[in-house]
Amino acid sequence: MKSSNLLVILFFLLVGCAAVDVTKTAKGFYDPTDANEIEIIKTTPSKPYEELVTITAVHFIATETAVMHNAIRTKVAPLGANAAILMQEGIDANGFRWAMGVAIRYK
Repeated sequence: MKSSNLLVILFFLLVGCAAVDVTKTAKGFYDPTDANEIEIIKTTPSKPYEELVTITAVHFIATETAVMHNAIRTKVAPLGANAAILMQEGIDANGFRWAMGVAIRYK
């Protein structure tokens, strides 16, 4: 196998492992929101909100923060979220970006 083919396969294996997992914590259901309108925030908002789900995002390429944020938006929009509060975020020992937080809906 040519080394260029091996690099392409390795790239897709690494990128393909990125994931956003959500665990529903709220009761009931809401209409979906537009993923493009979901805020990514780092602090608790001052206006009232309801927590919808916990979020765990793992194995994103370290330099692609926006890709991870957009993946989070895409995952929580169908649940009716208005924002995602990322409480913890970093780069793991293998050089991959990760984040943990909650998706919320403003009251």
